[in-house]
Amino acid sequence: MLTTSDFKKGLAIQVEGLPYIIMEYSVQTPSARGSATLVRIKGRNVITGQVLDMTFKSGDKFEEPDLERRKINYMYADGDDFHFMDEESYEQFHMNRQALGETVQWLREGVTLRSIVFDGRVIGVELPQFVELKVIETGPGGRSDMASGKVTKAATLENGTEIRVPVYLGAGETVIVDTGTGEFVKRVGK
Repeated sequence: MLTTSDFKKGLAIQVEGLPYIIMEYSVQTPSARGSATLVRIKGRNVITGQVLDMTFKSGDKFEEPDLERRKINYMYADGDDFHFMDEESYEQFHMNRQALGETVQWLREGVTLRSIVFDGRVIGVELPQFVELKVIETGPGGRSDMASGKVTKAATLENGTEIRVPVYLGAGETVIVDTGTGEFVKRVGK
C-alpha cells in the first residue's frame, strides 16, 4: 500500500479502481488548528488519458496499480488502426487513433516504444522522450521568436507532423524532436 507521503512525480496510484500517474503534487499545510494537511495532485488516467485534479488527506492509503511496461515496435498504420508488436512475445496488436491520442503524431515505422499493460491488456503506449524524424519539406524562413531570439520556419516531417525548425535546416535532413513539447532539439549528424 502507498500513502500520500510516498507521492512523487511519475508514481502510479489506483483511485477508485483506475490507475493514475502523478504529474504534479503539492502539500497544503493547515492554517487553522484542527484542520488536516491536504495533498493535491494532478493525475493522468492511464486508460483514458484524462487529467484530473484530486485532493486527499495526508495519510490516505492507495493500492499500487498492476501496471506493466513492455518494449514494443510500431509496425504500420492501416487507416485509423495502428499496428504494434511486442518485442518479447512477438504478439501483434493494434490500437485505434482515438485510443492513442496525440501519440500518433510522433510514430514512425520501426520506432521502439513501451506499451502500458493493466490487468493483462494493453491500454496505451509511452513514447520515448526524443524521436528521430526526417524533414520532408520546409517552408520559407523568417519568423522570429522574440523570447528566445531564434529565427525559425515551418517544416513537415516524414509522418506528416509540422514543427518549427531553425532556418538553416532543409528537406532531407534528420532531426531529433522532443515528444513532450513537440519542439526541435537538434539536427542528426550525417
